[in-house]
Amino acid sequence: MNLDFSLLTTELAMFILGLTIFVLGLLVPAGSRRGLGSFAALGLVLVLGLTVFNRSHQGELLNGMYLVDGYAVFFKVIFLIAAILVIVGSLRYVDQQVGNHFEYYSTVVFATLGMAVMSSAGDFITLYLGMELMTISFIILAAFRFSDGKSLESGIKYLLLAAMSSAVTLYGLSLVYGATGTVIIEQVARAVMGKAASPLLVAGVTMLVAGLGFKIAAVPFHMWSPDVYEGAPTPITSFLAVGSKAASFAVILRLFIGGLAELHGQWSVPVAVLAALSMLIGNLAAIPQTNIKRMLAYSSIAQAGYILVGLLAANQAGIKGVMFYAFLYVFATVGAFTVVAAVNNKINSDEIADYAGLVQRAPLAATVMLVCLLSMAGIPPLAGFVGKFYLFKTIVEGYMWLVYLGLIMSMVSVYYYLRVVLVMFRDDPQDPTPIEMGTAATITLFITLATTVILGIYPGPLAEMANLAAQSFFLP
Repeated sequence: MNLDFSLLTTELAMFILGLTIFVLGLLVPAGSRRGLGSFAALGLVLVLGLTVFNRSHQGELLNGMYLVDGYAVFFKVIFLIAAILVIVGSLRYVDQQVGNHFEYYSTVVFATLGMAVMSSAGDFITLYLGMELMTISFIILAAFRFSDGKSLESGIKYLLLAAMSSAVTLYGLSLVYGATGTVIIEQVARAVMGKAASPLLVAGVTMLVAGLGFKIAAVPFHMWSPDVYEGAPTPITSFLAVGSKAASFAVILRLFIGGLAELHGQWSVPVAVLAALSMLIGNLAAIPQTNIKRMLAYSSIAQAGYILVGLLAANQAGIKGVMFYAFLYVFATVGAFTVVAAVNNKINSDEIADYAGLVQRAPLAATVMLVCLLSMAGIPPLAGFVGKFYLFKTIVEGYMWLVYLGLIMSMVSVYYYLRVVLVMFRDDPQDPTPIEMGTAATITLFITLATTVILGIYPGPLAEMANLAAQSFFLP
């Protein structure tokens, strides 16, 4: 049994960092805890550098239970970048509205650790442990503002529905295990190869689609998303929208393409229906929203529908499309939510109407929000356009109706995104007082703005990295 612990460098470093932040929070005086946010961000930057530096050191542990390949490394980079941007962009927000800093930052690190474990999981047990570490961390973070009724409500709702979805996922995994006799994903692929799907296996796959559909907030398993997004602290809403979704897609690709590709005929139809419903209902339900966090929640549901089309392709191009889109989605979403957090910090409101004249009060924030929203809508030459192009071109032959639906729904999304833009740029502010973003948030906004624009104009290097990572997915 291979136990090369050097393959776990990223995970061990994150575990040590999270534990160190927690212990420091207990030891240092309360007035000195504000520095823990900067310490956590710096620690994650070092972990990111370590991950990139060791990217060529790949292999497997425990006979395939834990896989460290280019695919897993790519997703770990996504998770770490998302965590760093979320922490840096929300330092002032956390100082003023969250408190208990050491618990907050250590829990964010442990949520990121859970995502990393999910991306490398080569068997059902490791997959479930990573998923629960991430989920429990997000339950704590969603309810972190315990003096705020909405935050507590979002934490309770997320707890109840996450527990139900975890139970459904676990039961689905147990049925697949019962049908194949193994929990190793690679061995599951061999067990189902060339054989007719048994009713037990079909039932297990159906439950996996339902359970994991909750994690990505796909319709009809999306009912938790708007309420949790609205009530949770804004940085956590951002992290839920990007980190949790990317980690769940990492697991979905590993399970359905790596282990259950032979059953593509059985799971492709429900996945196509989920993608179509998510694009349709997510975009249409976003139109009447007056709260910007709820609007972005429904937008996130639609984004899950777009990403699902890469799963339908069930090939290297589809995996590449999912990975490319997941990477750029981090910057557009974190940029938008960083603006939301900064505005909420100033005016204590998330209503779209209160964004009137934002361009006069915070020109950089308004510009970043404009670019991020247009990128999510898929407007060229921004990164979102390239991402959707890579995703939808993989299903032109088999699912042309989904391509048309995605195009129509992208045009619909432009409508409700531009409503926010018009309020920011056209309307006059009720209070002309400038909104100070803070140095950390300004850095985050510049990074998200530059990356969203550059990846749209020059996507080649990232596309090549995503392609190499997707190729490693199929290597023995």
